[in-house]
Amino acid sequence: MLKRRTIIQASLAGGLVAGLAGLSEIAHWYKEWWDVHGPGWKSMPWPFSVDAWPPGKAWRNRDLGLEVCVRLKLDFYGNCDTEVVADAEVDRVSDISLLDSDFVPVQAGNRIRITDLFGRARLYRVKTRDGERLAEAIAVSYKCDIVAAIVIGPIDDPQTRKAARSFLETNTVQIWVNQILEGR
Repeated sequence: MLKRRTIIQASLAGGLVAGLAGLSEIAHWYKEWWDVHGPGWKSMPWPFSVDAWPPGKAWRNRDLGLEVCVRLKLDFYGNCDTEVVADAEVDRVSDISLLDSDFVPVQAGNRIRITDLFGRARLYRVKTRDGERLAEAIAVSYKCDIVAAIVIGPIDDPQTRKAARSFLETNTVQIWVNQILEGR
């Protein structure tokens, strides 16, 4: 026959194990929720339909109200010796037409540098399913390849635009870009 003390200790140990298992399950659920809904940049599915190019990667920052979509177009750029230098080239090589085929440039583009790549960025007004929004198309070249990015959201604020451009220079984006360029 078991002593009363042994039964109490076994009951406490069983309760402790059950409590830890419950906390573990809550922590697992919270991590999944945090990865999707927490602050900062979170990966999201490629929002555009299939076309001639492979899909890219997309990220969302709920705090800033921004979405960033990046795609590489390998061996696409005919002017391999120079970067993207004209607004018409940004219109042509970026994916801005995937947002709205009737896009309207808001202003002339400007020269941009993303890490060690140079190109142009241009601000557009586009009509999406959520209404009229601002979008910035960024096109930088690496040899004969194009890295095209679209930033969608309230980018008329300079700090928000700077945050989106800074994100394009993070390891999250740059490691993916380098893997595509090296693995072709």
